[in-house]
Amino acid sequence: MKKERVKLTGAEKSELFAEGVVTVILLLLLNLSIIILIHLAVLQDQNLVNGIYFLKSTVTLVGNYHLWSWQRIFIICMAIGDLIVLYWRLIRRYHQMQLRHVISELHYIADGHFDHRISFAVRTDLQRVIDSINSLVDSTVNSINEEKAIEQSKDELITNVSHDIRTPLTSIIGYLGLLKTGYVTPEDQQKYINIAYTKAEQMKSLANDLLEYTTLKSNNTKLNLSDLHIYSMLEQVEAGFELEAEKKGIHFKIEARPKDLTIKADAEKLVRVYNNLINNAFKYGTGATEIKLVANLINKKTVELRVENNGAPIPEKSLKKIFERFYRVETSRNTKTGGTGLGLSITKGVVDLHHGTIRCTSDKDWTSFIIRLPLDPSQA
Repeated sequence: MKKERVKLTGAEKSELFAEGVVTVILLLLLNLSIIILIHLAVLQDQNLVNGIYFLKSTVTLVGNYHLWSWQRIFIICMAIGDLIVLYWRLIRRYHQMQLRHVISELHYIADGHFDHRISFAVRTDLQRVIDSINSLVDSTVNSINEEKAIEQSKDELITNVSHDIRTPLTSIIGYLGLLKTGYVTPEDQQKYINIAYTKAEQMKSLANDLLEYTTLKSNNTKLNLSDLHIYSMLEQVEAGFELEAEKKGIHFKIEARPKDLTIKADAEKLVRVYNNLINNAFKYGTGATEIKLVANLINKKTVELRVENNGAPIPEKSLKKIFERFYRVETSRNTKTGGTGLGLSITKGVVDLHHGTIRCTSDKDWTSFIIRLPLDPSQA
């Protein structure tokens, strides 16, 4: 935003002109009084008159010019002093006008116009005040927007959780109601029990996600650090998804450089990170045939962990929000991909606890979740 000087109104210009006129009149009266007093003092002291005459006749300047009369020197000095006083008075009044403009702008912002900023450019310490006010307004607006986002997230959470609880709960009540009637065959009875059990598991998973998310956000969460062999952990993670990957026609590829790479981490929480990222690939990586679990030692202090799949890319507009609370790439909600959108938020929470970073890149070839962790979080 380009800053301009304060533009004075017509009334303010008149006020400034009147200030100058009054100041000049007062200075002229003061100067006249001083000249009269000095003149009277000189006339009453003959020695002073003789001294002045002696200086005038003996002191010469370049080119044999004698010193001007003392009246001229004194008048020039007084004129210079008058100009200084005039400038000081005018500039002081101008600064007061600037301050009035700043106060007016501040009242305008305080009335709720938070998109407005003070655009004045001044050459005094007032500029620091203006910059501080603009920074304060920016901070306030950001806080308000963040508060609105939190409220919206809470509303989305209530909506999502209500939907995800109501859907399986309705199914459970329906099937239990059929079982309660007693008019079902043994085959249907077992089928209804299995469906009700599956729906109950979905509700349990939702409750666990909510509990884990709130736990990670609390300040009391501690890491249980221990030496963790990365390649062995990746093999165990792969084994846990082997059957599901086989059904989906997905092949796992594990790489660790070096293969004996070991870090200090909370094994349980880090496994949860991989579970979330792999489940995310299963749900949203449409058409994926391969998932890579890669670990690389970057330097003596940092390790990079990657979970990559060659499925459908994530839209560019979603990449910046993908780790936000309750954000979901798709807007539809169904039993296959439904949820509160807490999985990646939980993942980021775990990475943050380890003093690491996580980001996501996606193109037509690969979608990659890239995690960087310190080898020892306790020393980070």
